[in-house]
Parts: sequence; structure tokens; C-alpha cells
Amino acid sequence: MIRTQVSFNKEEYQLAKKLAKENGISLAEYFRRALLNFLPVNNDVPWMKYQGLVESGKSYKKEEFDEMVYGSK
Repeated sequence: MIRTQVSFNKEEYQLAKKLAKENGISLAEYFRRALLNFLPVNNDVPWMKYQGLVESGKSYKKEEFDEMVYGSK
């Protein structure tokens, strides 16, 4: 992962922190998910067309994810 620094005003920061907590995620994860809503979809990768549409709350191992998306390991 690449690290970056972003500045927000106090109200934006407090609201984002509150919403992240309500969703049970870190502030960094909240910003990553928010950013995904504005990034273009990479149609060269089959699973990218589903990016951001589904959230199960369950963590998957890479192997489980590959099998679920591509049908085989």
C-alpha cells in the first residue's frame, strides 16, 4: 500500500470519524471506500465491474476469493 497525507477541515474530519465508527471500520478504510466511489472501473479485470457493489462483512482468504470470482483456484 502507498501512504499519502490529506487535509480536512475539523467538521469534515469529525463527521468522517463518526461515520467510520458507526460502520465498524477504521477512518483509513472509510476514506478508501469513499474514494472507490469516484475511481473509474478497470474493465480489463473481470471482477472489477463488481467493485463496491457488495459487502458481506466476511473476510476471505485470497484462495476463497479467487474461487468465488473465477470459479477455480
